[in-house]
Amino acid sequence: MLTQTLKETPLADLHRAAGARMVDFAGWNMPVQYKSIIKEHMTVRQAVGLFDVCHMGEVIVTGKDAKPFIQYLIANDLEKLQNPNTALYTQFVNENGGTVDDLIVYRRTNDYLLVVNAGNIDKDWNWINQFKDRFKDLHLVDESDKTGLLALQGPKAQALMKELVGEQAASLPVFHYAESIISGIKISFGRTGYTGEDGYEIFVETSKAAALWQDILKRGEAFGIEPCGLGARDTLRLEACLPLYGHELDDKTSPLEAGLGFSVSLDKPDYIGKDRLVAQKTNGLKKKLVCLVSEGKALPRQGYAIKASTQAIAPVIGSIASGTQGIAVGYPIATGYVPTEYAKVGTQLYVDIRGNSVPAKVVTRPFYKAKK
Repeated sequence: MLTQTLKETPLADLHRAAGARMVDFAGWNMPVQYKSIIKEHMTVRQAVGLFDVCHMGEVIVTGKDAKPFIQYLIANDLEKLQNPNTALYTQFVNENGGTVDDLIVYRRTNDYLLVVNAGNIDKDWNWINQFKDRFKDLHLVDESDKTGLLALQGPKAQALMKELVGEQAASLPVFHYAESIISGIKISFGRTGYTGEDGYEIFVETSKAAALWQDILKRGEAFGIEPCGLGARDTLRLEACLPLYGHELDDKTSPLEAGLGFSVSLDKPDYIGKDRLVAQKTNGLKKKLVCLVSEGKALPRQGYAIKASTQAIAPVIGSIASGTQGIAVGYPIATGYVPTEYAKVGTQLYVDIRGNSVPAKVVTRPFYKAKK
């Protein structure tokens, strides 16, 4: 019987030394929690947390054809990035309109940086390389193994980042990019995140990641910082209704069906999957992602059936994509796909939780929105 050796980030030894509980996530041995998911979740909501996201993938695209190449691959419009050091959220879409992956594209001074999901690094690399021969002046480099990534998130992230790199961090707009030095370590960072809070994602050379992690935690003590695991990362992103690939997004689900129309351009020139997305917009969606609040204490989980009534013979109309206890909001929350006619806010649905039909109402997204 073959056993898979899990990959580890350059911070794995530090996580173990700090007492983190490690789990397999997309083939990576990652910290799911340190003290508790609840504590880490609320630290990010109220102060500032630090996440190891070194498992994420980074691809550098250069050459005169870098821009048209990326335009052909993504659903969003790269023309939105009129100036260097800016970023946008988007998706790779396949010919059927399904989502290959979601990602952030950074336009830097001399190149483009694509940040992709950890579980899709090889898949995405193979996907984009299928199309590179259509473009003459193009160079692709997978920098994932050489690049570490830390996420600093929470209402005090700005103040701490200002302490670390100066006013440059405080004045950086959302979805912008900059470079600096922290305690002699060269870094770059974007005003981006995956928690629903203000924050930064900090790129660093892999060999320097451990030293940077320790330095930020030490200097962040005055701000109430805590190291946070993937458990809190998941509960935080779900409260903010941010999609997780393999849950809200997959190869058979379009970004329009996932409620991500803001990141899809139907007007820009041809790109992979555009015809299907235009057809969905024109003809109407057959399914939509909804946000659900369920009654009681039982938690809806991925794959649980959604029904329109409590009748024993009631057909299953959809399924839960993600579900958990909403830690900051205080009640069970979930996302799920249902036929469009059941997606209106206020619609009463039911989730089959261990044989019980638990009432769940469609609500406005997101469940949680940070105060400005």
